Amino acid sequence: MAFRFGLVTLFPDYFEAPLKCSLLGKALEERKIEMAYVSPREFARDKFGHVDDAPFGGGAGMVMEAAPLVKAIQRAKALVQAKEAPVVLLSARGKRLTQPFVQNLAEGQGAILVCGRYEGVDDRLLNFVDHEACVTDVVLFGGEAAALVVIEAVSRLIPGVVGDPLSVSEESFSDGLLEYPQFTRPRVFEGYGVPNVLFSGNHRKIRLFRRYHTLLTTFLNRPELLAQANLGPMERRLLEKIQNRRYPYQRGWIKRERGET
Repeated sequence: MAFRFGLVTLFPDYFEAPLKCSLLGKALEERKIEMAYVSPREFARDKFGHVDDAPFGGGAGMVMEAAPLVKAIQRAKALVQAKEAPVVLLSARGKRLTQPFVQNLAEGQGAILVCGRYEGVDDRLLNFVDHEACVTDVVLFGGEAAALVVIEAVSRLIPGVVGDPLSVSEESFSDGLLEYPQFTRPRVFEGYGVPNVLFSGNHRKIRLFRRYHTLLTTFLNRPELLAQANLGPMERRLLEKIQNRRYPYQRGWIKRERGET
């Protein structure tokens, strides 16, 4: 059965080209995922299609009205026909989107994604949504770009969308940490080589190398993730050495970390 997305958006054309590309386009063709679009303008309060108004209390910009959005959500639910499909409002002030959240969505049959615009939505809309999610700590024109992130993140977890299941299970955030570095041909590029351990044929050493660099990359780029990670004794010893700089960083293939200009 296909996973069904219901998109509540003022700009359904925004999704046309991206959803034709690569694995998303193939997943749509093969009916592994399906899309239903509903515009709040269908439920506008006047013949001019107005779905926004000035904010009470004053302030810049316009606010999307709750009534047309709620009616659009209801229509999207009817079109998706997915039992208990959660309603997700894409918002810059929402909770950070995480891989566990995306995995939970993918285990269902569908989801309703609500794309806000202008200065935001009437806050009473939150009584009619299940989650308020933010994809990153920046402000966008609207929720459409964020909805595309959710669509892609969920779709790649749908069985059959990604050819190799390991591509999904061994990657950044799959275990709460960032992915280890990857290399391919040529063995030397612009004077930068590939770590010899990857050519050793010693699978234990390769796993250790990758786990070390998973911890190192997370420590350098997203250290807050380590506080929530479920680490074993060996991983905790590696992390302690990294934190105390008792291990070399071993990232000589990165120019900036070799001290070069």
